[in-house]
Amino acid sequence: MKALVTGADGFVGHHLLEHLRTSGDDAVGVDRECDVTDVESVLATLRRVQPDTIYHLAALTAVGESWSNPVEYTRVNVLGTKNVLDAASDAVPSASVVLVSSADVYGVVGPEDLPLVETFRVAPANPYASSKVEAEHVAHDAVRERHQRVVIARPFNHLGPGQSTAFVVPALVDRLLQAVDDGADEIIVGDLSTRRDFSDVRDVVRAYRLLVEKGISGEVYNIASGVDVELFDIAQRLVAAIAPGVRLVTDESLIRPVEVPVSLGSYEKLRRATKWRPMITLDMSLNDVIDEMRRRRGDS
Repeated sequence: MKALVTGADGFVGHHLLEHLRTSGDDAVGVDRECDVTDVESVLATLRRVQPDTIYHLAALTAVGESWSNPVEYTRVNVLGTKNVLDAASDAVPSASVVLVSSADVYGVVGPEDLPLVETFRVAPANPYASSKVEAEHVAHDAVRERHQRVVIARPFNHLGPGQSTAFVVPALVDRLLQAVDDGADEIIVGDLSTRRDFSDVRDVVRAYRLLVEKGISGEVYNIASGVDVELFDIAQRLVAAIAPGVRLVTDESLIRPVEVPVSLGSYEKLRRATKWRPMITLDMSLNDVIDEMRRRRGDS
């Protein structure tokens, strides 16, 4: 299978390319050389590669940053999705497309709503999530109007080796490793009271490929672990593993304007369609993140 991955230089793109190639696919990754906000750039790439499958990962993804630059998030995440689907319809009309959305589209929910299923209403609570809702609308339009084969993935939080320190787990690991280097007895943190459903990125990319094979066009599939954990608990596990005794001090400037207190998803629809289940535990993921960041820093 010939596969094209947009946003291939990113955290998830790197892992997806590795998984596709290990699975025997002829996988091509593009990033800044294919500007998804320029339909002619996308067309040229698709005509050159002629993929059977397109994994559309290219997007702006930092929730906190989206508050200060919502227009750019709309331009990249919504217009970029439209350009990819329009160009695919022109250059490779039989290609399957996996659109990577986000579980952030569900917004703020109550305990009675959990675990979240794909039919639950969407109510985005930040500009990033709003852009993903609009991208999903673009995908549904392509399925309805042009009969393109598009499957929508809604991953919940994921983590793993190689993730940017713009995200909570690697940010905590980085601060703790620095505290060890500096001999510090505390680190600053944001709001750790929220609860999140974390999957390992290597499980997530496995789900993406399975959705190409077995997902139904026009359908939305959660990718989740089915378990929620408080960020404070994760932070405590990291402290114990890296810097026992270090205190966590909350910095109000690190708290977002609107925060989703709890996020927990059901992966039952995905399991029924593909037989997918999470295979990598949270502790395994955290240990791999720590090991990778130590190597990156040159620590022993």
